[in-house]
Amino acid sequence: MDSKAAERPPEETLSLWEREQTWLKARVVDWDTEPWQQDPSFSGLQRVGGVDVSFVKGDSACACASLVVLSYPELEVIHEESRMVSLTAPYISGFLAFREVPFLVDLVQRLRETEPGLMPQVLLVDGNGLLHPRGFGVACHLGVLTGLPCVGVAKKLLQVDGLENNTLHKEKIQALRAAGDKFPLTGDSGVVLGVALKSHDRSSKPLYVSVGHKTSLETAVRLTCRCCRFRVPEPVRQDPEGAGARSTSQRRPGRGQPPRAGPRAGGPTARPPGAGRGPAGWGGRAAPAAGAASERGLRRGAGPRRRRG
Repeated sequence: MDSKAAERPPEETLSLWEREQTWLKARVVDWDTEPWQQDPSFSGLQRVGGVDVSFVKGDSACACASLVVLSYPELEVIHEESRMVSLTAPYISGFLAFREVPFLVDLVQRLRETEPGLMPQVLLVDGNGLLHPRGFGVACHLGVLTGLPCVGVAKKLLQVDGLENNTLHKEKIQALRAAGDKFPLTGDSGVVLGVALKSHDRSSKPLYVSVGHKTSLETAVRLTCRCCRFRVPEPVRQDPEGAGARSTSQRRPGRGQPPRAGPRAGGPTARPPGAGRGPAGWGGRAAPAAGAASERGLRRGAGPRRRRG
């Protein structure tokens, strides 16, 4: 294991990270901003993206950062790209973005520059948004830095603001009967931080959906439901060993594939000073392209167990 990946940053660095989160949080938009969001059937939505960082088994420093774009509503893969990366920042609850977001921003920016006609109109993020100790999880961080609407989709409850995975919470989960059933995640502050959603009829475990950027919670929940063929939404479910573990863009023909187009008018792509990459050298770097053998060693969730925040 890389010692840098296991080392805890100094308190000064954590303090800087907190200040950066506070500064960026002021730019979060927690309401619908796109025309397609106003339509009950999401008319006008053609491309939905998903991002993830998966670890090499037994190594918390070597990872695969992936971006997948699917057609909507067909949910067919039209673009996929992955990069082997070397993580230098450790996982610390509440600061996941400083470990992973720089690589995800790079993937989005590369697609924006090389294939603007394939840019996703919204990103589903394997992690939390406003459901976070400081109200600024990885889905918010990525949304602000890319200017794209983002939805946080977590598989485990991040216990903040009095939220607990206790008996009462489990009873509420048991009361969810059909896909689309849900209940709000209201903290001790009285703020609704997200929703526990039964995303598939045969799933016994909910997803925890929260606003990332440029979306309302209602829209985030509806979109998550419509992207689920199983428990986990298709844009997030893509396995790095299959769809994601390729070092170049792959486009599949299909009626959901858009034509090539000019640059997309989007939100800010420039990073503020230090944004997405921790001070004092924390962050990470792209690793040299890996061969197929090492890519086959990737397994989702093979890294340290954590709650994504």
